[in-house]
Amino acid sequence: MDFTELGYCDWYQTNLSKLDEIKADLARIIAINKNSYIIRNEEKEFIAKIPYKMKFNAISNLELPAVGDWVKVDTNVKNSTPVIKEIYPRKSVLKRKVAGKRIEYQLIASNIDYTFLVQSLDLNFNINRLERYLTMVNDSNIKPIILLCKLDLITPEELGKKIALIRNAHIENDIYAFSNKTGEGLDIIKSIINPGQTYCLLGSSGVGKTTLLNSVIGEEIYGTMEVREKDSKGKHKTTRRELVVLESGGLIIDTPGMRELGNIEIKTGIDETFTDIDLIGKTCKFRNCTHISEPDCSVLKAVKEKKINSNRYENYIKLRKETEFNEQSYIEKRRAEKNMGKIFKRMHDEVKEQNKKRRT
Repeated sequence: MDFTELGYCDWYQTNLSKLDEIKADLARIIAINKNSYIIRNEEKEFIAKIPYKMKFNAISNLELPAVGDWVKVDTNVKNSTPVIKEIYPRKSVLKRKVAGKRIEYQLIASNIDYTFLVQSLDLNFNINRLERYLTMVNDSNIKPIILLCKLDLITPEELGKKIALIRNAHIENDIYAFSNKTGEGLDIIKSIINPGQTYCLLGSSGVGKTTLLNSVIGEEIYGTMEVREKDSKGKHKTTRRELVVLESGGLIIDTPGMRELGNIEIKTGIDETFTDIDLIGKTCKFRNCTHISEPDCSVLKAVKEKKINSNRYENYIKLRKETEFNEQSYIEKRRAEKNMGKIFKRMHDEVKEQNKKRRT
């Protein structure tokens, strides 16, 4: 398999180095197990590991390998597992806050060109959730494409109303509706997957991401689970992120469903997702206006005059408060870890000096 078939393009040629210089040690991570990585080069697919030093010295999860990464791997290890020696610069990084109260990044995948944001047309349909996903993706320098599944459950008129709700929220991304059950719309989705480009499936549990992947592949390769009828919620069947190379030449990363989608430091993503609010906000009296209680706030005025939908405004404020809180908490966490590191280093130096004195 040629590296271009694995997604290697001109960007990497410019930002890494000449392919001829790194070709012998180059590979792409296609899946991650608990303690190992499945990687692929031009010749084969094999298991690799990272050195203890890389894991120990990583300040955050962002410094560890992710599905989609291009890496330098040492395969000349006799009777041992090949070792990942370096992570090459990333074209894009899709990340979120880890689930729960802990403030830390979770790497979803890297080097993605497009994301398929999958949302079903049943009870799962939610504009606020869609805006949250868009914020994360827009902050990652990745182009989002919206896929609306379970088309067989609604009429064309109802579909038109759903799409109108999306457009009324100033979401201008491409939208494609499809049905895994009837096959309607699947040919269009297959046709927009370009050879050599990497796509990532994102969405809640049970929306049909893995079923869509099976439909695109043309075989029931990956397992799926039924969705509860009473609330349209599903369970995680996909348990790991995995990059799949399609016969058509495109690459798709399947991901487990997300029940919780928190963000850290996503100002760019918020501005790009809420462009209408950002544009109006530039005319506020104060440059650092929070659009919450300041006098002569253009955004609050627009909400009052119904030029900005109140639900959209509330989601915007919620996302901004959340990311600012998480960012500040993350900075404080990093500062505490740095101070603790200094204490350990001082203790180590003191013990070393005491041992030196004992020897003399």
